Amino acid sequence: MIRAFVTILVTFIASLVQAMPDIKTFTTPAGTPAWLVEDHNIPFVALELRFIGGTAMEPMEKRGVTQFMMGLLEEGSGDMDAQAFSIAKDDLAASFDYGSYADVLTVSAKFLTENQDQAIELLRQSLVDPRFDADAIERVRAQIESGIKSQAKDPSDIASAAFNAEAYPNHPYGSDDLGTLETIASVTAADIRQAHAAGLTRNRVLVAAVGDITAAELGILVDRLLHDLPVAGDIEMPTYVADALSAGVKVIDFPTPQSTILFGHAGIPRKDDDFFAAYLLNHILGGSGFESRLMSEVREERGLTYGIGSFLASRQYGDLLMGQVATANNTVVETIDLITQEWRKIADQGVTQAELDAAKKYLTGAYPLRFDGNGPIANILAGMQFQGLSPDYILTRNDRVNALTMEDIQRVAQRLYQPKKLRFIVVGQPEGLK
Repeated sequence: MIRAFVTILVTFIASLVQAMPDIKTFTTPAGTPAWLVEDHNIPFVALELRFIGGTAMEPMEKRGVTQFMMGLLEEGSGDMDAQAFSIAKDDLAASFDYGSYADVLTVSAKFLTENQDQAIELLRQSLVDPRFDADAIERVRAQIESGIKSQAKDPSDIASAAFNAEAYPNHPYGSDDLGTLETIASVTAADIRQAHAAGLTRNRVLVAAVGDITAAELGILVDRLLHDLPVAGDIEMPTYVADALSAGVKVIDFPTPQSTILFGHAGIPRKDDDFFAAYLLNHILGGSGFESRLMSEVREERGLTYGIGSFLASRQYGDLLMGQVATANNTVVETIDLITQEWRKIADQGVTQAELDAAKKYLTGAYPLRFDGNGPIANILAGMQFQGLSPDYILTRNDRVNALTMEDIQRVAQRLYQPKKLRFIVVGQPEGLK
């Protein structure tokens, strides 16, 4: 029975690999790069725009203005107020989402082929002619202020803010892109319009689409959509910066029965030749849920937490290797000791052949499952462009994982994991921690 199941699973994964999307790359008549996967089986299109720059490019004295601006794009445009815009979008059975992140601004759209022209016109209107009405500004300002106040009471957010501030003290990564109560209070309509002109520019946009549309049609659609945006913005992009973390433990007193712990040190850039090995190593140490070493040692063996994990926080201008766990105040010392031991163990001893084989099997088997539907595929294509990957990455990615040798893994483990440099931020009231 087990052998039959394995055979079926392998056959299923192989069929998925063979059916990986065929990516067409081209440049629109106006010169915008675009990636497309045509799928005419369903009259539906998913479109992704990525504007390189993100919240890290905003003035520190106006921290939060970019997210403020992006939150207003669906609050009315042209001659439509927020309610009229929402009704028009719903009438077209379309969906638009606007996102802001440290390194990129995102616009996601989904629409039916029969409503394509009207949906794109409505989306275009929101991007090039947002109203930024006074009542909408104050409504979104109140929402942001509420979010900032909520974060100030959340142990995980407190730990993240402290960790980032230590890691990047003189860089936008060191502060939250929501801003502060002071900076948000100072944002004016003029600041928002300036952030709009600087953030959404044609020279920093990437396009990906999946669905019922041809390359020629997409080229015309994209140029119409972006034509009235500024060609370029007057901004200075951030520079790459090494983290400034120092080893040791910092406690932030917070009245709670359990402590939240954020830990880590310098990471590895996404474009580094050793990134795949680092990704696989993290999967084994803390990225694979109940199968990871950290989960096994800290939860399964000793019952110190409900969950613990680690991750590669790789950004455009700075990289960290991090993890997070919550544990009772009286078990914080033991938890920190265990994490440090596991960090040292993987640095000194690497991984076993069984762990390497299991990680490869999981990572290569799970990858094709990500390509499930127009929306997820369009998002993946946009992400690949943003990361500087080539279209054939989806075909070669698993080969690169499988090509990793034990020698590669052990070498990168020694390079990446530095137990003597681990930084711990503890938010709570831990017992016995000096």
